[in-house]
Amino acid sequence: MNNLSILIVDDEASQREILAGYLKKKRHTVHQSSSVQEALQLIQSQHIDLVLTDYKMPGKTGFDLLQEIKKIDTEVVVVLMTAFGTIEGAVDAMRAGAYDYLSKPIELDEIDLLIKRLQERQQLISENKLLREQLVEKYSFLEIISQSAQMQEVLSTVSRVAQTKAPVLIRGESGTGKELIARAIHFNSTRNRKPFIAINCAALNDNLLESELFGHERGAFTGAEKQRRGRFELADGGTIFLDEIGDISSATQVRLLRVLQEQKFERVGGSETLSVDVRVIAATHKNLEEAIVNGKFREDLFYRLNVVAVEIPPLRKRREDIAVLLDHFLSAFAKEHKKKKLNFSKEAWEHLTRYDYPGNVRELENIVQRSVIFSRGDTITSEDLPQIVKTNKSESTSAKQDLENFSEQIERLEKDLIFEALRIHGNNQSKAAEQLGLSERNLRYRLKKWRVK
Repeated sequence: MNNLSILIVDDEASQREILAGYLKKKRHTVHQSSSVQEALQLIQSQHIDLVLTDYKMPGKTGFDLLQEIKKIDTEVVVVLMTAFGTIEGAVDAMRAGAYDYLSKPIELDEIDLLIKRLQERQQLISENKLLREQLVEKYSFLEIISQSAQMQEVLSTVSRVAQTKAPVLIRGESGTGKELIARAIHFNSTRNRKPFIAINCAALNDNLLESELFGHERGAFTGAEKQRRGRFELADGGTIFLDEIGDISSATQVRLLRVLQEQKFERVGGSETLSVDVRVIAATHKNLEEAIVNGKFREDLFYRLNVVAVEIPPLRKRREDIAVLLDHFLSAFAKEHKKKKLNFSKEAWEHLTRYDYPGNVRELENIVQRSVIFSRGDTITSEDLPQIVKTNKSESTSAKQDLENFSEQIERLEKDLIFEALRIHGNNQSKAAEQLGLSERNLRYRLKKWRVK
């Protein structure tokens, strides 16, 4: 682990020298100071990881130093060194932000344990910082694969709303990427250092959902053996994503409405009112306006959630994105499954780009992953594709075929009408033509074309 930059603050030079000599042998960078004022000057000019300060010094105390350090840099770790008679003051200092305290005379083994804990803490902080940076990068709006005008408009909307506290309602079919958009909003907001908590409302029954959202007290119901914090508590300061919001019951809708209005709630079976600061992003594939008319969804809750509305179009309506998504997932899964750089054969590519993807981006992703797994060489052929991709007709293909069949359908209707008129009039072409509003010559032309005697 990394060695630390340590500042020892003590008005007794002999105490400083003993500690400094030991820490230098452990290959730490050591600075010394005999007063609070001198220590503050060093902290402002040097990078310091740890301050070991005596609690009782002439003039300003170690507690005073702690308070001043926290104004300068909250990341600096402060540990009080105290004699028995001032332990109570050291405990107060810990409440004010000190990391720990050591009793005099200082045991060198205790110093070793303390520094080991700090090194582990430093490593954890670095890893968490890196993870946050990676998450922000992963869920950057620039990382969302799209080139269609529809999705660019969606991304423009959510990028503008990300920095606000406004609730967002994301609508779209299953598999369109509603949670991906929700995560992008969170990780591009000022809340990105706080939790992003997601819950699928359709996956839980009413009682379990309330407990998951709001928590419960011990004994609130059978099996509630201890108090449990809910998702809203866990998301405090951050964002909660409520997927499939259209599936929650009327009772849960009432409680959710209160959280949106007041940012307050009680745990199930509890009476204590809890306050939270949580941004709500909801998503649904259902028609909530229709649910309101049918009395299944509260209108006031809808308007609370629908402050900013985001509609994600299905993949079949933004076909320009299919090709770039295929390339993206092919590259990602080839790397994941340690295969050489793969490509699609011309026939496979045509099948994949014509398919409608009723399961949207999620289905496309699964199809590409399956194809990569089953591919034998460096080219994915049509044999590697699911049968449904090869047999299903896309919306555009079906529409084209419907246009081609239009004339046949019209001709069939004409035949039915003409044959019925001829039957009524005993095959008298003049009377049949008159009833249909056709010239007799026009009727005969049609019969000749159809080779009808």
